[in-house]
Amino acid sequence: MNIPQGIDRRTSKNGEVSYRVRIRIKGHQPISKTFKNLTHAKRWKRLTESAVEKGEYLSHAIGESKSLSDAINRYLLEVLPHKPKDAKNVRRHLMRWKKELGSLKITKVSPSDIARIRDLLLIEKTSRGKDRSPSTVVRYLASLSHLFSIAINEWGWVKSNPVSSIKKPKNATGRIRYLSQDEASSLLRECKKSKNHFLYTIVLLALQTGMRQGEILSLTWGNIDFENKWVSLQKTKNDLPRTISLSPETHTLLKKQREEKSANSLVFPSLGNPNRPIDIRAAWESALKRAGIEGFVFHDLRHTTASYLAMKGYGYGQIAEILGHKSLQMTKRYAHLSHEHKRNMLKTMENIGKCPI
Repeated sequence: MNIPQGIDRRTSKNGEVSYRVRIRIKGHQPISKTFKNLTHAKRWKRLTESAVEKGEYLSHAIGESKSLSDAINRYLLEVLPHKPKDAKNVRRHLMRWKKELGSLKITKVSPSDIARIRDLLLIEKTSRGKDRSPSTVVRYLASLSHLFSIAINEWGWVKSNPVSSIKKPKNATGRIRYLSQDEASSLLRECKKSKNHFLYTIVLLALQTGMRQGEILSLTWGNIDFENKWVSLQKTKNDLPRTISLSPETHTLLKKQREEKSANSLVFPSLGNPNRPIDIRAAWESALKRAGIEGFVFHDLRHTTASYLAMKGYGYGQIAEILGHKSLQMTKRYAHLSHEHKRNMLKTMENIGKCPI
C-alpha cells in the first residue's frame, strides 16, 4: 500500500485502522487530522496544503469549529438588521433551518441535508393549516443561501454554498386569478360593511393603484400629496421609488380620514398601537367569505389591477411603471386578458382574408 509521506497508518487495540495526516509547512503551525479512509486522508492533505500556501486555511479552520446554529446566530445579529424590508420572514426561515440542521457543523451541511428539509417544507401544512406554496419554499432556500454567501465572502467559514446545488421548486403553471366586475363590486360592498373601518379604503386603494399590501399598510401621511392627488412611495420591495395617482374617491376618503385622525403618523394604524399598522387579515377573509369569493388572496388584487389595465389597452411597459416592476417578464405574469376580452379582440380579425361577395 502506497502511503505518502506525512500520513501515518495506525492500528488500534481492537484492530481498527486509521490514518493520521500531519502537515508541516515553514512559517505555519503544524496541522493534523485523523481519517478512517486513506483516500480521504490523501485528499484532505492535498487540499489543506494548498489552502495553507494560499493563506486560506486559517479562516476555514475556524469554520470547521462552527455549527450552522453559530452561523445563523451571527447572521441574525450582524446582517439581518440591515435587511429591514423582509427581516421578519428571513428570521422565520432561518429559525426553521436552525431547528432542522443547526447542530451540524457549517462545513458539513450537504445539499442532501438541505434537499431533505426542502421536501419536508413542500409537503407539510403551515401553521394556518394550508399548503405551503413552492414559491415560499424557494424563499426559505434563498434565506439560507444568502447566509452561506456571507459565510463564504465575509467570514471565510466555508468555501462553497451547498444551496446552489439544490433544485428549486417550481410553481404550478396555469393559475390565473383576478376579480370579475361582479366579484369586485361584491367584494367592495362587503368591505364597506366591515367592522374594520379601514378595510374598504385599503382594498379600494389596492384595486385602483396596484399597490402591494405592505406598501399600503406602511403609508404615512407624509407619503400623500393631497394638493396634487398622488401617493409617493420611497421604500418599495424592489427599491424603485414611484408615484401613483389617486382616484377622486380614494382622495376624498383619505382626506376625510386625515381630518379625523390627524394625530397618527400612519395612515392605517392599529387601534391598540398607533405606531403599528392595522392587521386586516380576519376582516379581509370575512369579507371574501360573505362575497362568496374563493381561491383569492390579497395579492391577487394587484393581479386584478394589471389584468384590467391590459384589457383597457395599456402596454406592458406602462403597466410595469404603475406596478413598479423592474422587468416586463414579471408584468406578463400579472397581466392576463379575460376570455371574453380575447374573443372580442379576435372578432376584428374574422373578415381578414375573406373575398368580398
